[in-house]
Amino acid sequence: MQPSIPKKFLKPYNPQETESNIYKTWLDSGFFNPDVCVQKGVTRSDAPIFSIVLPPPNVTGTLHIGHATMLAIEDSLVRFERMRGKRTLWLPGTDHAAIATQSRVEKNLEKEKIRRHDLGREEFLKRVHQFAQESHDTITDQIRGMGASVDWSREAYTLDEPRSRAVRTAFKKMYDDGLIYRGYRIVNWDPKGQTTISDDEIVYTEASTTLYTFKYAKDFPIPIATTRPETKVGDTAVAVHPEGKYKKFIGTEYDVDFVGEKIHLKIVADTAVDQAFGTGAVGVTPAHSHTDWEIAQRHQLPLKQVIDEFGKMTVPAPLLAGKKVTEARAAVVDWLKQNELVEKEETITHNLATAERSGGIIEPLPKLQWFVAVNKEFSRNGVSTTLKKIMREAVASGSIKIIPERFEKIYFNWIENLHDWCISRQIWFGHRIPVWYRSNAKKEEIYCDIEPPQGDDWTQDPDTLDTWFSSGLWTFSPLGWPNQTPDFKTYHPTSLLETGYDILFFWVARMILMSGYLLDTIPFHTVYLHGLVRDSKGRKMSKSLGNIIDPLEMTKKYGADAVRLSLLIGTGPGNDSKLSEDKIRGYKNFANKIWNATRFVLENTADVSLETKPQLSAKNESDLQEFKNFSQDITTDIEHYRLYLAAEKLYHYFWHTFADNIIEESKKAIAQSDESLAHSARWTLAYLLVALLKFLHPFMPFVTEAIWESLPKNLKTSEPELLLIASWPFH
Repeated sequence: MQPSIPKKFLKPYNPQETESNIYKTWLDSGFFNPDVCVQKGVTRSDAPIFSIVLPPPNVTGTLHIGHATMLAIEDSLVRFERMRGKRTLWLPGTDHAAIATQSRVEKNLEKEKIRRHDLGREEFLKRVHQFAQESHDTITDQIRGMGASVDWSREAYTLDEPRSRAVRTAFKKMYDDGLIYRGYRIVNWDPKGQTTISDDEIVYTEASTTLYTFKYAKDFPIPIATTRPETKVGDTAVAVHPEGKYKKFIGTEYDVDFVGEKIHLKIVADTAVDQAFGTGAVGVTPAHSHTDWEIAQRHQLPLKQVIDEFGKMTVPAPLLAGKKVTEARAAVVDWLKQNELVEKEETITHNLATAERSGGIIEPLPKLQWFVAVNKEFSRNGVSTTLKKIMREAVASGSIKIIPERFEKIYFNWIENLHDWCISRQIWFGHRIPVWYRSNAKKEEIYCDIEPPQGDDWTQDPDTLDTWFSSGLWTFSPLGWPNQTPDFKTYHPTSLLETGYDILFFWVARMILMSGYLLDTIPFHTVYLHGLVRDSKGRKMSKSLGNIIDPLEMTKKYGADAVRLSLLIGTGPGNDSKLSEDKIRGYKNFANKIWNATRFVLENTADVSLETKPQLSAKNESDLQEFKNFSQDITTDIEHYRLYLAAEKLYHYFWHTFADNIIEESKKAIAQSDESLAHSARWTLAYLLVALLKFLHPFMPFVTEAIWESLPKNLKTSEPELLLIASWPFH
């Protein structure tokens, strides 16, 4: 007579019927919270700490395949460490994503033919907060759907009041130390979005353009080459190499009538000039080029702005006044040709700088903005340092390890080329700059503090802070900083930061900067960088190609376990990977293979207890020894963040060794009349199944938990009711 087994095993595994119920069981248990694990005796209070923050998704929409990859990797690591008995915290949250969210709401308002200025700041922000809340609710539901075992009781938001206080505290300290200053410098201006953006938020697109070689006037001795002749009315110098062919002109000055605009040019020597490019001379436009601004600073050159915030010319010359940049360019070229000043025209390909969110073409402009000084020296523990040095030393010293290691070189190169960080944005949504102004008879007073000043005659700065300023505090502001909370003392520095390699500089570097400066420590010990997920042909996923794979749709169709495994196997750290629906479907079949193998084991182990190991056959002893060696391999792989190897090895072991070989061989032993051989085979099957469910759980939590909850007591023995908190085998 066949033993009674749970009816659910009599039909194929159906993730749609189980996953939401399983997640609710986990939530109700409270075991995502390390405090509960300690209180209920699952984890020792003095156990080693493993802490990690969830890279907060932007409250602008839904999760994409990159988020799904992040969740699969991080949840696998968190579940592994929790099962190993560590006091494990995975702290969730969302990012207000200032420019992205405001841009999204403004586009929605356009459909109603409403501009934000029509609503006013207060009413507009109500709309944005409503949108952000709705988006937050969608995203957190999707995070749950992926099986993420985050501690929801500690959830944070980069724009909530505790995080706002942390931001104001950080700003105040940096301001007092002279590391935040208000200055007039060249910034990346987005004429379409009407705000500054950081270097990291620029998207470069290849475009064909014309490189014009010409002279300012017939009697001017040096020709120059540029793709932007309209900016030359703002030139204040021509830079040449000190040892180049034009060195005899160094120090001379010229007054030129250029397109109806009077300009004064000084010939200066600068080693930044590339003699091999163009004519070997550069027209210096300090107000409209980052490079030219730096040349102007070195030579004390005057600044002349000729383009405004709307991308229009500001010079009074009749040919150019009020024209858009592209129109002015055509007018200048026509004037140059009429005056026989053009020497050469050639079509070249160059990188056009555009704003990531608005798509606007970036215009370098001089503006009065707030900056973080990355090269300014200050004293730390009696030693002079800079923010750049703090960022460099954290990795160079080995305090922070970047995986893969090759990204360390890229990190150092980025730091070497880092200039002062513009942190002010001309948008309404975000952390308002904690600075107030008032005027008296003598001068303008400036007040900076965590709380507003007393009195009604103060006006707060209208700008908001760059989103990366607040997210730079993310490893410690959600733990209660600036207060010295138990969480902050226990879980910081965090163990690991896992994120995509594409935001190594956006976020990772700024977290190192903030933690190093504010706390005099590192924010995390290890940085694990995952790559981009591409389609089956290796192409980047995009709407235009129609090749986007929606992880939410795939989860509904094939189950979260299948999606997770498809994103883990074949995906080494820092490498891009290929994904197809066929790959996901294949891992759904694997989940069903685990289900069916479990049914066979349950049918044949009703009289088996794992409490006591019986005398095993030589073959079964060999199987167990091989498995123990294999399990050490798996553990080592996960410890060293080789999740792709661990998951693939488990897949092959379960399918080919356990299911195809050990189960098939056990059928022969069970069918024999020798009861000791049969019992040995049954016990081995039960033992391996229980251990394999544990090993698979970090990668495929739903199907393994669904099986675990139906295992009879004779197989669970003294193990907990939830696989979530079961002990890691052989640990």
